[in-house]
Amino acid sequence: MSASQRHGLIPWLLLLSLVAMWGSSFLLTKIAVSHLAPAHVVSGRLIVATLLLGGMVVFARKRVPAGSKVWRYFVAMAIVGNVLPFLLISWGQQRIDSGLAGILMAVMPLTTLVLAHFFVDGERMNRGRLGGFLLGFAGIVVLIGPASLAQLGGSGEFLVAQLAVLGGAICYAVNTIVARRRPEADAWVTAAVVLAIATVVSSPFAAAQPLFEDIPVQAVIAVVLLGLISTAAATVIYFKLVALAGPTFLSLINYLIPLWAVGMGMVFLGERPDWNALLALVLILFGIALSQRGKS
Repeated sequence: MSASQRHGLIPWLLLLSLVAMWGSSFLLTKIAVSHLAPAHVVSGRLIVATLLLGGMVVFARKRVPAGSKVWRYFVAMAIVGNVLPFLLISWGQQRIDSGLAGILMAVMPLTTLVLAHFFVDGERMNRGRLGGFLLGFAGIVVLIGPASLAQLGGSGEFLVAQLAVLGGAICYAVNTIVARRRPEADAWVTAAVVLAIATVVSSPFAAAQPLFEDIPVQAVIAVVLLGLISTAAATVIYFKLVALAGPTFLSLINYLIPLWAVGMGMVFLGERPDWNALLALVLILFGIALSQRGKS
């Protein structure tokens, strides 16, 4: 039985942890890019994450793997899984609303499904799994609402922003496959090395951008939290979960993140979901159940 077929309590706990960490990153990114250039936000969160994980790896005296093959995977994951999507999504969030960004990001599980079918053993596509993903995607569309859907298309800078977020989602899908196929390595070491490489790659982009004046403290806090929670801690959990449960299971996170946002609004802002949010909840949960039953 493959790893993708053993979805017990631990994978689900890890998945829900990632929902909280990555689901909060959209709010933090929106705060940060209101006062900082996207390149500064990306570089800042990567520096914070690298310092934390790098220090922990050095303190624990963990061995960094050698060999050109594993380092090629490290470089690929740093660029495709961190630098490119961070830059693309941060830039896009300056120009489009979060609802539309959520719809565009939902292409990630569908892309992962197709890629995993060809490149990952035990992740073959079948009607049940495909039906589950499509049902979950329909739930996201219902949750976001028709107003955001009406914004799809357009022209000029708005269209480019949509394509940027779409490109970031596709990068995440590709990186999930790359991470699953990488040579065996400690998750903490892998995360530290990948983030260190991403920091080096992103630094020239940040250095080329002038800093804004009068940067408020909330923007700095947002970048630090992005680095500590949404990047450092989430990256370690991400690599553990990919190895444990597979990329298709991990892609379910894109269906749960919208639900996290709704729950946060209900708990902390006293919001009450409309009928479309409740319908979306049913569709998404049924989609997840169907995709899990649809294993070979």
